[in-house]
Amino acid sequence: MKLEWMGNHRTLVEKIIKYGNAYSNTYKLQRSYGTNVMFSASQIQTLEYILEAEDKEEKMSEMAARLGVSRSTFSKNVKNLTEKGLLEKYHLSGNRKDIYVKPSAKGREVYAEYTAFVRELCFDEIFQYADNISATDQDNFIRILDKLADVLVWYGEKEQVTRKLIKIDPVDQ
Repeated sequence: MKLEWMGNHRTLVEKIIKYGNAYSNTYKLQRSYGTNVMFSASQIQTLEYILEAEDKEEKMSEMAARLGVSRSTFSKNVKNLTEKGLLEKYHLSGNRKDIYVKPSAKGREVYAEYTAFVRELCFDEIFQYADNISATDQDNFIRILDKLADVLVWYGEKEQVTRKLIKIDPVDQ
């Protein structure tokens, strides 16, 4: 069956799907990424966003929304990164409810090692390609990726199945 609805964009869609599948297969796997600490891509992205937002004093819920993950996923990543000594948790005096996280010295060191590793592994080459794309084309590509992410997040939220408690019959136990 020909997929004519994609027109001449079939190769683009195929490569986006290939990337998405590869990424989803490795997103939660623990690896060292050139460091002496094991962590997942999900966890390092959490650390990266925390480092990036350090001056903003964003709450964890705000960072989770910006990253496009649930608060639960973000909290689990923060918990794991804190246990590994990469993050430290804080709260404001007089307000124990709002939790703020900051990178530890070890977190900064591990992130620097990670970035050196992934930059050499693939991003130097990606940046070379990107340097040869016009600013307009880069903006359009960013819009494409952003739209895909927005649709996936929206659809994922729309398709949440309402759960309800079902009494277990003692005979079935």
